[in-house]
Amino acid sequence: MNVLTRFGRAVRAWHRPLVGHALLMFGLAVVSAVGLFADDRRLLGEPVWAKPMKFGVAMGVYSLTLAWLLTRLTRGRRAGWWVGTVFAVAGVLDVGAVTWAAAHGTFSHFNRDTDDVARTVQTVFSFGIMPLLLATLVIAILLLVQRTGDRALDRALRAGLGLAFAGMVVALWLSGSAGPAPRTEIDANGHAVSLVGAHGVGDPDGHGMFLTNWSTTGGDLRVPHFAGLHAIQVLLAVAAILNVLATRRAWLRAERVRARLVGAAGFGYAGVFTILSRQAARGQSVLHPDAATLVAFGAVAVLTLAGAAQVVTAARRHAEAAVALGVRGAG
Repeated sequence: MNVLTRFGRAVRAWHRPLVGHALLMFGLAVVSAVGLFADDRRLLGEPVWAKPMKFGVAMGVYSLTLAWLLTRLTRGRRAGWWVGTVFAVAGVLDVGAVTWAAAHGTFSHFNRDTDDVARTVQTVFSFGIMPLLLATLVIAILLLVQRTGDRALDRALRAGLGLAFAGMVVALWLSGSAGPAPRTEIDANGHAVSLVGAHGVGDPDGHGMFLTNWSTTGGDLRVPHFAGLHAIQVLLAVAAILNVLATRRAWLRAERVRARLVGAAGFGYAGVFTILSRQAARGQSVLHPDAATLVAFGAVAVLTLAGAAQVVTAARRHAEAAVALGVRGAG
């Protein structure tokens, strides 16, 4: 049986509504990518189809991750299925609203106009955003109260989902950063639109970076939101890499060693997420960190590397002692 066949059989056991949602999101990303070239309309200097494309990719990857995570549950599988289904439906609605606004050449987020398109988007967001947040929280709790694999995997799942939830909360917290006063921007159709709130902090709409459109002239809530949302993929990758290395390094074969290393990675990631959140709240662009931010990043790096080094040193000594004891016993 080849790898693709085994993978296909495994995917069929995943949460089907979330898999379907992910496929829909990836399809949207492809269509939106075509729209980048076929449609020259722009919003605040960014192609109108850039946001649906980015949402499609991000939500597709996250949904596939959740679809796999729910197969790891040993208890509460039925509750997990329903929560995953709620996430899939809410995700389709939210990303659908973003796409609907893009197709009409207007703003989805922070749009407080009273036209039909704006009202539709506002209504969908008012019902669709909170279920995404709560579903992530419930899945994190379900994983927290049970073991789903080895210790390293458990730690990666729990830390990753916790950071994903935190990333959503930070985005909601900072979304009112521009203050309650409305401002007016021009949409892709040349119409004035009233916006309340912003992605940017300090400079509400900023001058965006290539592709991400994160502000280069102020803070941007999308930076910690992105970092938190995708923490789980990074930490799962760390756990997977450690499992592969354990086949070649005897000192990595103990679950507790790999779990501690994943814990160190999780600590470092949480530290970076916290700094990025604080940086955005201070109105500072991720491209232009000040001395305080650089010192904070340096401190997190030193503490993370020191913790990982301590784990590695202790594990190697234990493995060497075990080998020496075996040699003496054989002698």
